[in-house]
Amino acid sequence: MSALTEGGDAPPRGVRTVGVEIATALVLTGLGAAAMWDSRRLGIGWGAEGPQSGYFPFWIGLVLVAASLGNFALALRARGTAKGGGLFVTWPQLRLVLSVLLPTALYVAAIPFTGLYVASAVLVVWFMMRLGGFRWWVALASGAATALVAFVVFEQWFLVALPKGPIETWLGY
Repeated sequence: MSALTEGGDAPPRGVRTVGVEIATALVLTGLGAAAMWDSRRLGIGWGAEGPQSGYFPFWIGLVLVAASLGNFALALRARGTAKGGGLFVTWPQLRLVLSVLLPTALYVAAIPFTGLYVASAVLVVWFMMRLGGFRWWVALASGAATALVAFVVFEQWFLVALPKGPIETWLGY
């Protein structure tokens, strides 16, 4: 049986702050260690002309590792206290964030294969139908208009070459 709050409702459930802090500290420790490791290949010493290419990235990686390990220790220490037991995000809030984050990640992953314009049109259609509740034909027209306007503005007016896919290649761009 779950504990109830003063109002008789079950307390909110979700991802705890301490878990997010630990995960973030571990990821940043890994990134800092990777920077340090690769900097060694470039040279982390001081050469005749000054610092070698890996000198500053190595020290930045070292500071990142040290700070992240400090945050990791603080998060572990706070784990059993009230300070560390708070919620970072509830499950409904996380579901809402993921409803935007996952399609956006798929959009970015699709760009090398479909091109920016097709991927953008599909993303606009998806968001309008899924999150906005628009009818399919309104969403489809809006997605196509977004891609067309972006194409004209960037490719024709500003002459900025953005990633293109097979449709643009077929059209001669």
